[in-house]
Amino acid sequence: MSVLNLNKTQLAVIYGSIMGDAYLQSNGTNARLRFEHSLNQEQYVVWKFNFLKNIFSDSAIVKINRIHPKTKQEYKYVRCQSKTLPELKKIKVIFYPAGKKIVPLSIKKYLIEPISLAVWFMDDGYYYLRDKCGYLYLGNITKEEAEVCSDTLQNNFNLKTKVLAKKKGYALYFSRLEMLKLKKVVSEFMIPMFRYKLPH
Repeated sequence: MSVLNLNKTQLAVIYGSIMGDAYLQSNGTNARLRFEHSLNQEQYVVWKFNFLKNIFSDSAIVKINRIHPKTKQEYKYVRCQSKTLPELKKIKVIFYPAGKKIVPLSIKKYLIEPISLAVWFMDDGYYYLRDKCGYLYLGNITKEEAEVCSDTLQNNFNLKTKVLAKKKGYALYFSRLEMLKLKKVVSEFMIPMFRYKLPH
């Protein structure tokens, strides 16, 4: 399959997923895309799957039970794993140049579609109703990477965010006004179960 067979929307969903919770795993000269969500977010997994059907097998969605080694509590997940493809390997080189996921300095070239931002926010965004502000958690990345994320949202979506240090990595802070602007950008792509992440 040629990367040209992935349309603009499909690539946007992939980029947004990688910025969020998805993982690209190498397999020789190929790579595969994998995302996992808790069982109560199965609808979200199916939503992603439907956008990317041509890179998944019909049986790609599976349910997994895990037992926490310390608490012995059972956790239920839904996993969706793609076929191994050379085109995904090309994307992996961008986001995993040395094996660990990073935010590439060129991210503004890839994160250009509103649906990318919607997927990223559905994965890692939070809305605080009391203060009417929001956060997009970036995980354990460098401050430079966090600033690149902030600049990308400013340049590509006219969203002004502040980089905040957290216990583990960084987050982008959205003021009340910026959350209202974010809603206009992504609301048409937010599935109903995640509407709570936007101003009401």
